[in-house]
Amino acid sequence: MELVERYTPRARWFHWFIAAVFLELVLSGLLIFIPWLSSGLAGTVTRLVHRIGAVALVGGPVLFALIRGQITWDFIREALVWGKEDLEWMKAAPAYYFGGDPRMMPPQGYINTGMKLYRLAILCGGAIFVITGFIMWFLKGIVYPEVFQWCVMVHDIAFIVAIGMFLLHVQLGVFHPRMDESLLSMVDGKVSGVYAKSHHGRWYDEIKRNKKKGSSANTS
Repeated sequence: MELVERYTPRARWFHWFIAAVFLELVLSGLLIFIPWLSSGLAGTVTRLVHRIGAVALVGGPVLFALIRGQITWDFIREALVWGKEDLEWMKAAPAYYFGGDPRMMPPQGYINTGMKLYRLAILCGGAIFVITGFIMWFLKGIVYPEVFQWCVMVHDIAFIVAIGMFLLHVQLGVFHPRMDESLLSMVDGKVSGVYAKSHHGRWYDEIKRNKKKGSSANTS
């Protein structure tokens, strides 16, 4: 069976690091909503754990961006560059994900339109968390009380949306029958040629062309 490398070890490590920190933030954030865990010593410890997770979630990507600036820029650029095929994907996606004819889906590149939407959610949600979290952590008592309360409300709403997006990501990546190789690709970094061609046709064709060019160069 043909195997295609999809994710490098670095990408997989970073993915699981972000997932682990996010889950820590979700758990500690939920505990803050429980009255007897949000006051006294328990509340202090819970908030400390939450802030440690926040520092890791911000510091990890910032450090990665400083070390691998081009990869970071590509991550952002791929989420922002849209074309006609993305609109076609959005039209065909609802039927496809509920069992419709897969041939209706337009060929996709390395990331499909759904992944672009998820990346946009990460970028926008991350900005909201950083801005509101910074104000809540460092500017309490400095900004107007109304501003502080608005930050708390927006932070909480973003938190709820982030949990929803994460659960959707898990459902599609782990349980959806048409994404059966998605989770495994984040373990060993590889997908089958059949899966790559079906889900990322343009990317797969590009890989085949490059491999053919490399073979031709080696034999010339």
